[in-house]
Amino acid sequence: MNKAELIDAISSNAKLSKADAGRALDAAVDAIEKSLKKGDRIALVGFGSFSISKRAARTGRNPQTGKEIKIAAKKVVKFKAGTDLSKKVNK
Repeated sequence: MNKAELIDAISSNAKLSKADAGRALDAAVDAIEKSLKKGDRIALVGFGSFSISKRAARTGRNPQTGKEIKIAAKKVVKFKAGTDLSKKVNK
């Protein structure tokens, strides 16, 4: 499912116009991005939680040349599915 298909699904399920559903989805994604950027954890009961994890700097290899390269430290977004979502997916 891509973004347009998700907007269509939100629109039909919530009985909203596609424009309103698109704005709602954009607002939700924007709020999630801002919270994660601040370092907050987002928990949606029954769905799952988003959090930020730090990945340490490390040494890697260029697969073409075999030369060692330095990979910088960075923050990564993690998602852990909630129990309800896991149960519904595994039915």
